[in-house]
Amino acid sequence: MNPVRMFAIALVVLGILGAAYGGFSYTHKTKEAQLGPLSLSVKQRHHVDIPLWAGAGAVVVGGVLLLVTSGPNQTGRGQG
Repeated sequence: MNPVRMFAIALVVLGILGAAYGGFSYTHKTKEAQLGPLSLSVKQRHHVDIPLWAGAGAVVVGGVLLLVTSGPNQTGRGQG
């Protein structure tokens, strides 16, 4: 499969997921202090918001890339 097609499909899928869920969250663990055998750490939870226009834009760009890369001249059959 063409790498551009794979990138386009990934854009469409990630755009749909971004528009559907609106963001994602992750946990970041930091080491704050260590006093002998005692270790104190903090877990911070971060949330990243994905705007609806970014998800829709990714779907549109991925769709355009799919249409452009699947043209008849890309396979070599339209020549002759």
